[in-house]
Amino acid sequence: MQTADLRQRWLDYFAERGHTVVPSASLVSDDPTLMFTVAGMVPFIPYLSGLIPAPYPRATSVQKCIRTLDIEEVGKTTRHGTFFQMAGNFSFGDYFKEQAISFAWELLTKSESEGGLGFEERDLWVTVYEEDDEAIELWKRVAGLPEQRIQRLGKADNYWHTGQPGPGGPCSEIYFDRGAKYGAEGGPAADDSRYLEIWNLVFMQYLLDDVRSKTDFSVVRELPKKNIDTGLGVERVAFLKQGVENMYEIDQVRPVLDRAAEISGRPYGRDHGDDVRMRVVADHVRSALMLMADGVTPSNEGRGYILRRLLRRSVRAMRLLGVDVATFPELFTTSRDAMKAAYPEVEKSYDRIARLAYSEEENFLGTLASGTSILDLAVSKTREEGRRQLPGDTAFLLHDTFGFPIDLTLEMAEEAGLTVDRGAFDALMAEQRNKAKADAKAKKTALADLSVYSDFRALGETVFTGYDYLQTETRVLGIIVDGESVSRAVAGQTAEVILAETSLYAESGGQEADAGTIVGAGFELDVLDVQKPVKGLVSHRVEVRTGEVAVDDAATTIVDPDWRRGATQAHSATHLIHAALRQVLGPDAHQSGSYNKAGYMRLDFGWNQALSPETRSEIEEIANVAIRRDLPVETRVMPLDEAKALGAMALFGEKYGETVRVVDIGGPWSRELCAGTHVSSSAQVGLVNLVSESSVGSTNRRVEALVGIDAFRELATERAIVSQLTSNLKTPREQLPDRIAELLSSLKAAEKRIAEFESAALAQRVPDLAASAVRRGDFSVVKADVGSLGSSDDLRSLVTSVRARLGSDAAVVALAGVVGGKPSVIVAANDAARDRGVKAGPLAKAAAGVLGGGGGGKDDLAQGGGTNAEAIPAALDAVVDGLPN
Repeated sequence: MQTADLRQRWLDYFAERGHTVVPSASLVSDDPTLMFTVAGMVPFIPYLSGLIPAPYPRATSVQKCIRTLDIEEVGKTTRHGTFFQMAGNFSFGDYFKEQAISFAWELLTKSESEGGLGFEERDLWVTVYEEDDEAIELWKRVAGLPEQRIQRLGKADNYWHTGQPGPGGPCSEIYFDRGAKYGAEGGPAADDSRYLEIWNLVFMQYLLDDVRSKTDFSVVRELPKKNIDTGLGVERVAFLKQGVENMYEIDQVRPVLDRAAEISGRPYGRDHGDDVRMRVVADHVRSALMLMADGVTPSNEGRGYILRRLLRRSVRAMRLLGVDVATFPELFTTSRDAMKAAYPEVEKSYDRIARLAYSEEENFLGTLASGTSILDLAVSKTREEGRRQLPGDTAFLLHDTFGFPIDLTLEMAEEAGLTVDRGAFDALMAEQRNKAKADAKAKKTALADLSVYSDFRALGETVFTGYDYLQTETRVLGIIVDGESVSRAVAGQTAEVILAETSLYAESGGQEADAGTIVGAGFELDVLDVQKPVKGLVSHRVEVRTGEVAVDDAATTIVDPDWRRGATQAHSATHLIHAALRQVLGPDAHQSGSYNKAGYMRLDFGWNQALSPETRSEIEEIANVAIRRDLPVETRVMPLDEAKALGAMALFGEKYGETVRVVDIGGPWSRELCAGTHVSSSAQVGLVNLVSESSVGSTNRRVEALVGIDAFRELATERAIVSQLTSNLKTPREQLPDRIAELLSSLKAAEKRIAEFESAALAQRVPDLAASAVRRGDFSVVKADVGSLGSSDDLRSLVTSVRARLGSDAAVVALAGVVGGKPSVIVAANDAARDRGVKAGPLAKAAAGVLGGGGGGKDDLAQGGGTNAEAIPAALDAVVDGLPN
């Protein structure tokens, strides 16, 4: 049974039993507390928790998921995969335990010819929460399971909750017995390697509070509507049905593994270490492919960092297999072909994915080369110091700063006859992880409790009227102050106000929220922000300027017309620039992010090289020509599939419902899915002035532009600057570039001559300074305040020249002066002085301390500085006092 067939079989089964088939959500989660969609139930959390009324009583999906907590275990076990598919069936207050158990048992044990999965009943075991007698009796009655194949386990294994106050309940897990060769008898409680979990049924029936840990919480009461949330691991079932040993050998993954084996010339199945590396490659390439298909691009933070890590681990694994050349063109193409039957989008967007992946591999191969050079130096230093262990902080620096994998550091150190202080490295990694977890926990705590909005959302969606009106009469549904629902807010307070309707645009799709006011009988509210804390609900953060606002008050929302005009110009300009980019660069220049507000827009797009000035000008001209043509701007609401069939662009990172809003500028010239506000014709944009183009990562660029009156003001400012230059330089405008280049050349030549004069002047001071040397014990000592100098390099040159002139006898030179308005001191010790125990670093540090600063350096030459120039004589004395008697 192919994995794509298994996926379809699941959906067909539950569709036939009244479940709405819900397409997989993006791997990029809507949940602000999650980086990725980590489980099949994530898209349904608002319905399961009651935050948003469910649009259907029962649903089913096969959800794409990414988990990275166990990334180090990938390839080592049968069950750890970064990307996986979770099949689920869900009930929102419809059916409960008996029906869920019945569905699961029927689908698992029904023959393949009848649409089931064809498992033998004798091979299936279940676990239940130890106090859930009801579930045990149902398994006996509905499934006919004997009691010896039903095992009771505690909360740690068979109780589910989010970790936050809210819904939870016992669960029941279904296991497949793989047979005696995989472990001991006795069921899942005895050996979870032999008994493989394939399906988890969660019976969400209680409201929990005071959640202290996985197993320590308080049950408040039963939920008025009990829910079902189940999850079946598609990859686990696939490898069982395909008769292979693990998830890396199923039809969607094995082709990449085989290609890695072929490229490396090392057969799969011969060496355990090589097998793990091939499985890592197969898993990570597929995971990266699916992430990029959902719009994630490599970067150094957030989701992009996880993607980059997957790609780099793949490169590293191939290197450990003996391959140090680019392999992604072959591996990613293979993964695309294995996944496209289930996910056609990977083929449609493959050109963009390939460009990102190939560029990332090329860059990391360069990183490996530079990291190798740094590691070679560290190895040499370790040997010179007579040690056999590379310091852990060196390994951590290579890993954290240069992206050099620890496994590769270990391998190369071993080749050089060294070990690595893995304990110190692990401690630094743990410190970094703990900090990241603390930051993530703080963020989750700050964002997770959305229950305050549930009662308001239950009243229905907030009606947005702002496409047609700048003012709307409405009613106050709720007021929130400091996270608590209250009945009123008074002058001077900041509050959130929930309204039945609003003309104020909530920040979304890259467009900043509207500015404006909310007024009513006896109150006036300044709008500070407008957001959508949960889907379908708009919250207005306001400051009560005058009066008192209460729940059920009549109110009017008023959009600032100048702000809205500027915002519509900027958002439409974003579409124009996007269309122009694709016209000039091709379809791979796909928008990956945007931000716009009145008078300003920026757009990020997939591209891996800077745009030439000519290309920037061409893009800017195309956008402004479109403005001049006064193209009509039309909006239509239609089903998502119909919009895509018309060629409307769906932007990566955006979430779309079944019905979408399509914005056309000039018909198909620019056609995008967009919920933002726009001008009614392109001429109303006025003007677009492309002011900046820059890098936001190795595979992404950013353009910024001013729009409308702001664009004009910027051009007027530049015109004034040009006018001033033409006047001051007495040069016609068209000759300014040549005239300025000529002046810069003259300036550079003058600076060079000045530097030569200063160098000669410094050289003339060397004999007198050397002649000022005095004896202190066994040492010749020169100390002097040399006054103001142009740079620290001048002072350093003077010190080293004086030291050289003093000959081979033990000598120390300490010169100080003022550089850039601040005191600086440099100390030099020759070979003979260092043989007698003198080190320049501590002497410079002591002098810098007197100057009110810090310093240090090598034994032969060191530098310090401070803030108190009047202390220079005392600082020089500190150098002399630091010498041995």
